[in-house]
Amino acid sequence: MTVYTPRRAARVLLVDAGGRVLLFRGSDPARPEHHYWFTPGGGLDPGETPAQGAARELAEETGLRLDPAELGDAVFAQTIEFPFDGVWYRQQQEFFLLRVPDWEVDTAGFDEIERASVSGYRWWPVDELAGSGERYYPEDLPAVLDRVLAASAVFAAGPVPPRGGGGSC
Repeated sequence: MTVYTPRRAARVLLVDAGGRVLLFRGSDPARPEHHYWFTPGGGLDPGETPAQGAARELAEETGLRLDPAELGDAVFAQTIEFPFDGVWYRQQQEFFLLRVPDWEVDTAGFDEIERASVSGYRWWPVDELAGSGERYYPEDLPAVLDRVLAASAVFAAGPVPPRGGGGSC
């Protein structure tokens, strides 16, 4: 019987103006041949809300600093079970969507584990990711992105402003 270590986490679907999502390429130190792509984010510190954890992780892993309130509500949640460095985790994680015009990733805030297990990053077009044959997490990431990006586009569009003049500034 597998014994799981419970963990709560927050992750960020960081999407640029071109519709590309930022993913890191990592490997499991206990299984160095097991490579995969994953979103910025990680485990929550004691007393941290998911939005606070997501904002902290985003700053540490990408250099992008923002107020947790700017992330809004989580757009996706799941519970997963996985091994990492010889420990099995049962992780409850929430994902936040953040759109940026562009961003130059700064990994100077990586901790020791990240420096040892992350070998790079890439901005992935969603359709290219889906057809890549690469391993990524969550396993249904392209479908999740399609769903949340479509929903955010509808929300962002909002009501159409009236056309024509006559109004004052």
